[in-house]
Amino acid sequence: MLLVFSALLVLALPVGYALVISSGLAAVTAGGMPSVAAVVKIFQPTQSFPLLAIPFFMLSGNLMMGGTLGKRLIDFATKLVGRFHGGLGQVTVVGSTVFGGVSGSAVAEASALGSMLIPWQKREGYPPAFAAAATASSSVIAGLIPPSIPLILYAAVSNQSIAALFLAGILPGLMLCGGFMLVCYFSGRLRGFKRLAEGVTWKGVLRATVSAAPALAMPAFIVILLRAGIATPTEVSVLAVFYGLMVSALVYRDLSFKRLYDALVHTAVTTGVVMLVIAASNLVGFVLTVEAVPTAVAEWTVETLKSPWMVILMLNLIMVTVGMFLDLPAAILLLGPTFVAIGNAIGLDLVQLGIMMAVNLSIGLFTPPVGTTLFISAAISRQKVGAVVRELWPFYLVAITVLLLISFVPAFTLY
Repeated sequence: MLLVFSALLVLALPVGYALVISSGLAAVTAGGMPSVAAVVKIFQPTQSFPLLAIPFFMLSGNLMMGGTLGKRLIDFATKLVGRFHGGLGQVTVVGSTVFGGVSGSAVAEASALGSMLIPWQKREGYPPAFAAAATASSSVIAGLIPPSIPLILYAAVSNQSIAALFLAGILPGLMLCGGFMLVCYFSGRLRGFKRLAEGVTWKGVLRATVSAAPALAMPAFIVILLRAGIATPTEVSVLAVFYGLMVSALVYRDLSFKRLYDALVHTAVTTGVVMLVIAASNLVGFVLTVEAVPTAVAEWTVETLKSPWMVILMLNLIMVTVGMFLDLPAAILLLGPTFVAIGNAIGLDLVQLGIMMAVNLSIGLFTPPVGTTLFISAAISRQKVGAVVRELWPFYLVAITVLLLISFVPAFTLY
């Protein structure tokens, strides 16, 4: 199954189709499963009630990001940090963090924010490659700030609480935000990037904060409803869509039939891509379970490496490597069952493991050779990928530092 899957990826077949073909062949031939049963296994996860949260959270993000809200958020970030050294880079980082609480998707952030902020930074004299690097790296914070689509997928694989994962992801997301802001500050100071000359008063900051408050309130709204037990994750996602409609229609008054149509179409297409991967991964997981692969791998790992610290280090190395070649949803669904078994074997909290997976695989999004946010940002800035990667090395250092902290200091995720 692994050989067929790898060969199909080399032939540039989409990940979802590669998973369906490789797992289907393995189930029917090696596993002796009737073809009808294999189809049922593929279809089964599409009927999952918890996974309905994914399209609804996507729709709420598309509704809120498609109008004037994006400009309000950029104005808020600009008023807050734009006047400091590397200010426009810091605006990108803060904007990504706030957008993460709306969209839950790193790819959506890289596209939406990059198209606004990269040309702006270029006009202000920032190196285009640096502007692309700041966007590519900071957009992955969306994978940690609620509502995080990767954490919802991990919850489905590991049977962990979505609310606990959302809460655990907030501090690591803010750590990445702070670290990336420091990179932008010192880069701006050492390299003489232009600072915004506009005088900003606390009154101006307060006005911008109030204007962006509906978006800033979204992550708090989600976490409070979940942690208080008021609603399930799926119910919260539906409420988020209603919230997005009300904010667009009544607060900003920019909701049109065209915007609603575009949001629905974009949500449907993105959900189709994600659900194909989820459906195929269910059959992969079944084949692995029948062959007792997760248990065997967990036993071998514990017996060979012995030290839990070494096991955690090995898990990180595998996840970073896989994230460089495979899309984040597919990587979580494929690695999840085996890594959960290993985590249980060494006593690693599965909520902590989920945040480790999200950070590791998010790093892969801005790492060559198949970094999605890296390629999106490079395309918007019209720079070669190699030039952007050269600007990314301090961002990599920050991301790896945060990864090590959350991997070996449980308090950063289990607070």
